[in-house]
Amino acid sequence: MTTLKEDVNVDTTDEELDPATEGAQQESDATESSTEAQPKAERARRPIVWSRVFAYAILPALALVLALGAGYLKWSAGAADDLARARAESVQAARDDAVTLLTYHADTVDKDLTTARERLTGEFKDAYAELTRQVVVPGAKEKHISSVAKANAAASVSATANHAVALVYVDQTVTIGTGAPTDTQPVVRVTLDKVNGRWLVSRFDPV
Repeated sequence: MTTLKEDVNVDTTDEELDPATEGAQQESDATESSTEAQPKAERARRPIVWSRVFAYAILPALALVLALGAGYLKWSAGAADDLARARAESVQAARDDAVTLLTYHADTVDKDLTTARERLTGEFKDAYAELTRQVVVPGAKEKHISSVAKANAAASVSATANHAVALVYVDQTVTIGTGAPTDTQPVVRVTLDKVNGRWLVSRFDPV
């Protein structure tokens, strides 16, 4: 009898312990799963490292903007220098051309006006050649006319790399034969085009 009860008690105890043991195992598994999930959650919640964002994203973009800005400023400064150079060169050319076009002597008129014609371009060059051939050269030789010009001042009206307009203030003295010289002060609007690196006159208009 005693042995049977003990066997029954042992069996009953074993059956009652099985759920507890199983629950403990489940808790252990849950704890392990929770432990494994924690690093993932920590990785998901890891804060943004702004120093890295600044170093790898913002700084390169800022460097690019600065480089582009420096390039534009360099180009802008170069363009301004080119424009200033065009103004200075065209004004000087206008001064020299005005003097050459308005100066000739009776005994060298052919040579003087041929030299002047080399400073011209376009339709104006053809018109000037026709005028000097038909009017100026014959008159200078026949009446012994001489003209001497001097540029007192000149100013740029407009200028680009290949086209410019300038005003030239001239003192011109004309002598006919043995007569007294006649002085005039014409103002001439000189239009120039840059051809093969030279500023040439394309218009010559008294103001």
